[in-house]
Amino acid sequence: MTTIAHQVAQALIDIHAIGLRPNQPFTWASGLKSPIYCDNRLTIGYPQVRQLIATNLATAIKGQFPDVEVIGGTATAGIPHAAWVAAELNLPMVYIRSKPKEHGQGRQIEGPFKAGQKLVLIDDLISTGGSVLQAAAAAQKAGAAVLGIFGIFSYELVASQKNFEAAKLPLTTLSNFSALLAVEKAANNLTAEQVNVLNEWRQDPQAWSDAH
Repeated sequence: MTTIAHQVAQALIDIHAIGLRPNQPFTWASGLKSPIYCDNRLTIGYPQVRQLIATNLATAIKGQFPDVEVIGGTATAGIPHAAWVAAELNLPMVYIRSKPKEHGQGRQIEGPFKAGQKLVLIDDLISTGGSVLQAAAAAQKAGAAVLGIFGIFSYELVASQKNFEAAKLPLTTLSNFSALLAVEKAANNLTAEQVNVLNEWRQDPQAWSDAH
């Protein structure tokens, strides 16, 4: 049976938002070497893909948190998806900067927002979860009741699980590393050795990077 996780993984593969190179690692902006790279910003250019994402995020959010009052997006990659989801749910939307503006009113949260409102936060990609959890903390500091965090894809890193548990915030993503591997294995695009390489990376990206 094809699940939403498999559908979204396949869609990301089809538009080349996800690349797998176990034998020729990518270098992330942080300098970390990785056999996988995910650029979900590409999804905004494909109407069918972004609709698939928006519809399923909206369904998941309403199913888990029917009393949600505001949809939040992380700047910048989470903003368009938050806007589409907010439109699907007919809810207000805000977005959260990585830090307060240094001019004007110095806001970190942009959009109509009142302390006490129940907010769900959307990001496009979850690696360690650091940036989206910082945004969630900023929303909480401003008085938001942050119900949970939603994303398109998660690398399923051990560090992210620990970080979300520490923050006591639930995370839901439409697709993830496991679903991606299942899709690629079913298509015979990965050898057993390459699957092992990818799983080794997921267990400890820093150690894997240092070794490559």
